[in-house]
Amino acid sequence: MLSCVPDNLDQLIGGQSLQAWSQLFIAHMQTLDDQFDPGHRIDHVLRVTRTAIQLAQEEGAALDIVLPAAMLHDTKPVGKFDQDRALASTWSAEQTISLLVNWSYPAEYYPAIKHAILAHSFSAKITPQTLEAKVVQDADRLDALGAIGISRTIAAGFNHGNPLYLYSEPFPRQRSANDQTNVLDHFYIKLFRLPESFHTQSAKIEGARRIRTMENYLQELAHEVGANYLSYDDYCDNGSSVPDEITA
Repeated sequence: MLSCVPDNLDQLIGGQSLQAWSQLFIAHMQTLDDQFDPGHRIDHVLRVTRTAIQLAQEEGAALDIVLPAAMLHDTKPVGKFDQDRALASTWSAEQTISLLVNWSYPAEYYPAIKHAILAHSFSAKITPQTLEAKVVQDADRLDALGAIGISRTIAAGFNHGNPLYLYSEPFPRQRSANDQTNVLDHFYIKLFRLPESFHTQSAKIEGARRIRTMENYLQELAHEVGANYLSYDDYCDNGSSVPDEITA
């Protein structure tokens, strides 16, 4: 059985260990797997949960809230470009509570779990009010960075029909970035900005490491296509338009 929970995590919740609860949650998410786009399937769930557990342990957040919120944060499939995308976290939060009721997960955790799921989404624009919600949001956003983030960004862009870069000007040096016309510009519009939104110190440290991985990739890409690399700092210094808010 798949798991991202350490074997020694035997904290009892409602008479079962977190390890046992995790197996139940994973089994349910596997039944939904083919309903999600490739960027939000079980591998994403496991990565986010693994990161959320690490952040929770480093920051002192409650795992009895973080674990179910992280594993069940996407229980209602809504396409990335669907007009109802902003409602995805609301639907997932409501569905999760219904599932937890059926599974007899202790009711005292429901409000905090629901808030953590509501607040994890980019498009919902809900500010997390608890440490646990901050951990889940940070963990989900970290999955958009680093080697995984590069892969997910390219896959989503290609699926949307966009080229990797504009051959006439691969890096947005003399123009504003536009990720509706090419994949590479998404790094400047959104990805490089994500660490600004992190709440926990642990996520900020990990985010900086993953950003370096992405910078290394773009530097190599620039070399291979015969272009001059443009750092995010230089992009901003050029007076390029940067959105006030980070959105999906």
